[in-house]
Amino acid sequence: MAHLLFATLDAGGNVAPVVGIGRELANRGHRVRIMSHEAQRPAIAKAGLEFSAYHSVRHWSATVQRSQLRSIRDIVRAFLDLGIAADLLEAVRADPPDIVVVDCMLIDALNALHANGIRHIALFHSFYAFFDGSFRSGPVGLASRVRRLDPRKVWSRADRQLICADRQLDPYRGNVTSAMEWIGPVHDANCLAAPPDVPRVLASLSTIAFPGQTGVWQKILDACGGLPVELVATTGPAVDPTELVAPTNAAVHQYIPHSELMPNCSVVIGHGGHSTAMRALAFGVPVLTMPLHPMLDQPMVGKAIAEAGAGIVVKRSASRSQIRDSLVALLEDGNYRSAAVEIANRLQASNGAIRGADRIEGAAVAGCDRTSKP
Repeated sequence: MAHLLFATLDAGGNVAPVVGIGRELANRGHRVRIMSHEAQRPAIAKAGLEFSAYHSVRHWSATVQRSQLRSIRDIVRAFLDLGIAADLLEAVRADPPDIVVVDCMLIDALNALHANGIRHIALFHSFYAFFDGSFRSGPVGLASRVRRLDPRKVWSRADRQLICADRQLDPYRGNVTSAMEWIGPVHDANCLAAPPDVPRVLASLSTIAFPGQTGVWQKILDACGGLPVELVATTGPAVDPTELVAPTNAAVHQYIPHSELMPNCSVVIGHGGHSTAMRALAFGVPVLTMPLHPMLDQPMVGKAIAEAGAGIVVKRSASRSQIRDSLVALLEDGNYRSAAVEIANRLQASNGAIRGADRIEGAAVAGCDRTSKP
C-alpha cells in the first residue's frame, strides 16, 4: 500500500479531479491524504478521504462577493500564500508520503518540494493551453515571476505533469515533454444521457463568487421562462436561491448532485468551468457556455466545445432573447448532440480518474523501489 498526499486549494472546479482520483486510489487500498483550505473539509470527508487543513494561511473564502479588482488581488494572495508551502513541508516531514500530488496553481508549494528533493506530481485540472497561456501571463503567473518563479519551469521540474483534459479539445500546440500526459477529464459518466419527453435543462454556474453572477442567473431564468422545458438550476454556495425569481417551469436549488441530473439532461447551461462542461460532454449533453471571467479558462473551454460542434458560446452580457435562441438551437439541432455523443464515447473510454490513479500509483511504487534498494 502506498501513502499518497494531495495538496490543493479552494478554487472551485480544481477540487473534483483530486477527489475523483483520490477516491480511485483509496478504493485500490492506498492511503490517501488531502490538504486544502478548511472550506474543503466537508467535500473531502463526504468522499471518505483523509483531510488536513492548512493552518498557516491567511483567511480565504471563494464564495465571498468581491469587486473585479479585489477578486484579482485576493486570488493572487491565496494562490501564492507562503503558508501553503510551509504547511505542506511540515506535513511531509511529520508523516512522509511516497509521493506528493500538487495542484499546478500552487507554484510556491511545487517549488518548495523541488528545493527539498521531495518527489512530486503537478496536477492540471483544465486545459494545459490555459495554464501555459493566460494563467502563466496573468496575475498569478506575473506575481510568481516577481519571485523568480516561472510557472512553466516549476512545472517542468515535477516527476510528472498529469493533465485532466481531453487532448483533442485542449488547444495547446506547444512543446510536449515525456513527463506530460493528458489523462482525460475526471467524470462519473458510464452511459449516455437519455433526455425525457419534456427536455430537461440543467443550469449550473460557478461554485465560487464572480461579480455580477446573480444578474447572469436571473437572465438565464428569464430566458427559459415560457419555453417547453424543465429547468433545474443549481446556484452553489455563492448565490442564495431566494435572491432569484424563477419562472413556473424552473426549480432553483443551491445544491443537487449533478450525478442525479445529468443522465436525463438535454442541455447544460454553464459558465465554462472545465469540470462541469466535461461532465456534461461525458454524458453526451450539448453545452451552452456563458463565461463569467475573461482571464480564466472559461472562454477557452467554451470555444473548444463550440469548435467541436457540441455547444454554443454567448457573452455574459447576452440578452435574454440571445440566450433563449441559443438554447432552442441546441435543443432542436441534432448535430450538437451528435457531436457531444462523439466526445462522450471518447471520454468514457478513458476516464481521467482511472488513468490518473494508474500514473500516480506507478510513480509511488517506482519511488518505493528506488528507496528500498541498497
